[in-house]
Amino acid sequence: MRILTFSSLYPSSVQPSQGIFVENRLRELLRSGEVESRVMCPVPWAPWGSQLLSGYGVYREIEKQAVRHGVSVSYPRYFLIPKIGMTLAPGTMFLSLYWAVRKLIEDGYDFDLIDAHYFYPDGVAAAMIGRLLKKPVVITARGTDINLIPAYDLPRRQILWAAEQASGLITVCQALKDTLVEMGVAPAKIHALRNGVDLVRFQPQDRRDAKAAFGATAKTLLSVGHLIERKGHDLAIRALPELPDCQLLIAGDGPEGERLRSLADELGVTERVRFLGAVRPENMPQLYCAGDALILASSREGWANVLLEAMACGTPVVASNVWGTPEVVTSIEAGVLMHERTPQGVVQGVRRLFENLPARNETRRYAEDFSWDATTAGQMALFKKILQGR
Repeated sequence: MRILTFSSLYPSSVQPSQGIFVENRLRELLRSGEVESRVMCPVPWAPWGSQLLSGYGVYREIEKQAVRHGVSVSYPRYFLIPKIGMTLAPGTMFLSLYWAVRKLIEDGYDFDLIDAHYFYPDGVAAAMIGRLLKKPVVITARGTDINLIPAYDLPRRQILWAAEQASGLITVCQALKDTLVEMGVAPAKIHALRNGVDLVRFQPQDRRDAKAAFGATAKTLLSVGHLIERKGHDLAIRALPELPDCQLLIAGDGPEGERLRSLADELGVTERVRFLGAVRPENMPQLYCAGDALILASSREGWANVLLEAMACGTPVVASNVWGTPEVVTSIEAGVLMHERTPQGVVQGVRRLFENLPARNETRRYAEDFSWDATTAGQMALFKKILQGR
């Protein structure tokens, strides 16, 4: 079976962590030996002046072509006006990439199916391309594409159009499926296939070595993710004054960095907060092992991969009770859910966890029920059913 994986969320040499969950799912699918794939990762392009003003300059550094883990990846550009181009993005992505997809076919890779990730704008553009080329399209919903973007009228209508055009839909948790159904999408068309975790890559390591590698000396809390408001890093920092025996390691970069550093200084906890910046993917297992608990205080998550990655390394979690997260954290071996998404909610969650802290091997065993096998089998069954139906 030949597929075209289509997603603007995919790693590159410049952004090695960007969309790594898409790459991980694809790699697991390819291990089945039944699928071949090429990847097309649309990269936004804007005039030079706009890039300087909006921070889009990083996209200029992304390579045009690469091979990652044996998979050919192309990074074609599509026109996007920073800050005001959201409603135009599906159309400009389609216009820019339709001919790139046609050329891929003409060069000998006549794929059977488009596997699109992230509903908007990627899924909408993929549905347009699939309609013209008469190729079936499967779209995976992953989080903000369903729990935030449909609040805007035009994108909502475009998402519903793409859902109707698609031959199949996947959501990474039941909560996102329920939301699509509430929007009017037929339930039978939607398949909830949660993300798994690489149990070989993410596994317990020597904790003393891990702590030493990251300068962790006290009871260590981790907060991992882009430094943006919805990730809730500020809630973890605000909890520290009431957790005097804890230090906090924050892994990630983004526009909130300066504000978060100022907040730590204002609260007098600067010496107990370390900003690690963007940690390379190969170093993440050791970071998880350095922590005594992972805090995820997000306001929105589809299926947060960091939760299972931490658990696979034996580190339990304290997480906000949102979207797919209650489907991940279901017992004390995994960790606890916050009663409220506030600094006090973080404090209470950390205290509850450490009052009944699971052994690290128990947390690891919990994560072992989340291998990729079921997800891969679900994808293969869906793809085969679609192609046989044609």
